[in-house]
Amino acid sequence: MTVDIAPGEPGTGTGLAGVRPVGGPEVAATVAAAEAVLAKRFGARITLADPVDLGGSERSVVLRVRVATSPFALARTVVLKRYVKPGVGGPSTTYLREAVSYQLFTALSADDRMCPELFAHDGHSQLLVLEDLGRAPTLAAKLHGDDARVAERALLSWAHSLGRLHATTAGREADFDALLRRLSRDPASDPIAAQGPAAIAGLPTLLATHLGVATPAEAVARAVGTRALLDTSRHRAFSPSDSCPDNNLLTSGGVRFLDFEGGCVRNILFDAAYLRVPFPSCWCAHGLPAGMTDAMLAAWRAEVRVMWPDLDDDAVLLPALFDAQLYWVWLTTWHFLCDDRHDDTSRRALVLSTRWRHLAEQAARRGSGAGAAVAEHATTVGKALRAFSGSASDLPLYPAFR
Repeated sequence: MTVDIAPGEPGTGTGLAGVRPVGGPEVAATVAAAEAVLAKRFGARITLADPVDLGGSERSVVLRVRVATSPFALARTVVLKRYVKPGVGGPSTTYLREAVSYQLFTALSADDRMCPELFAHDGHSQLLVLEDLGRAPTLAAKLHGDDARVAERALLSWAHSLGRLHATTAGREADFDALLRRLSRDPASDPIAAQGPAAIAGLPTLLATHLGVATPAEAVARAVGTRALLDTSRHRAFSPSDSCPDNNLLTSGGVRFLDFEGGCVRNILFDAAYLRVPFPSCWCAHGLPAGMTDAMLAAWRAEVRVMWPDLDDDAVLLPALFDAQLYWVWLTTWHFLCDDRHDDTSRRALVLSTRWRHLAEQAARRGSGAGAAVAEHATTVGKALRAFSGSASDLPLYPAFR
């Protein structure tokens, strides 16, 4: 499950274990559009059959289909993703981001791809035809399993892969922008950059109104300062934007990333914060055992230091990572307090209370001054959210670690 600031939703990636044959006009339209796109791409008629629902969303239809007839040696099955809601004056921004992201990776060697290959796409029908990665388990499946060692290995593999993804796509921002300009004249900005400044400006008022918590000037100043991460030209690479556990497949060839509806190039520290928060764009997140986030960070760091040696220096990495963590916590809390009309409001408040507690712990390590003010404020907000949630217990660990 994902926070609305990140365009992705659960179950929209390829390779999920869909078992429901489906029908209806949207499915028929998706299959017909795919046949037309493939005919244009390969210059011959290709027929598709036996659509299976992989779990789309209100924005998209996602299907696995069998390649029934083809004059070419295509894969036995492919995955179709079609956006059903048009954008303003053209394809939707989410389609554009995802199409460009898959184009970027498909241009790389197979060893560097780390996601499904893009076979064909069409902006008019907002359709993607993708490699089917089969029924490999997701990271979420391992975390919700019953084997702690398997879950730990899965997390470390994912952290290594995230670092490798960043290192592989370093310096490719111009390529990403060029691909985007080919599809649209309008820029598709980083989702968290679009809403973050408003969140930082508006959260103190919401905290006072909803939770009765005042925000000291030192904490506001530190939050405002985190916006510098958006503008820096250093440490930039491709970001999936929504690396929640259900958007990562554990295949025999390694981790494969899914759901690039928010794909963009940005400061990689925002993704690194996924290791510490953890999973800030995911409301269904659980806790991790002590020491796990440090081990994940070390795994990620081992990959990125090849391209950014300065990130091997704690004096460089840790302050920036703290800022990214603070940015995410403020942004997701602002999002929650702007619209708390959800069936799972209590649990979301509990998730956030845990994030504020972790933020307080990290801020306390930064010593006196602004760090102390941020720590005190974070502790107060965390307690208020805990009371708001009505829960007497902490956010539970993922089932595999209980």
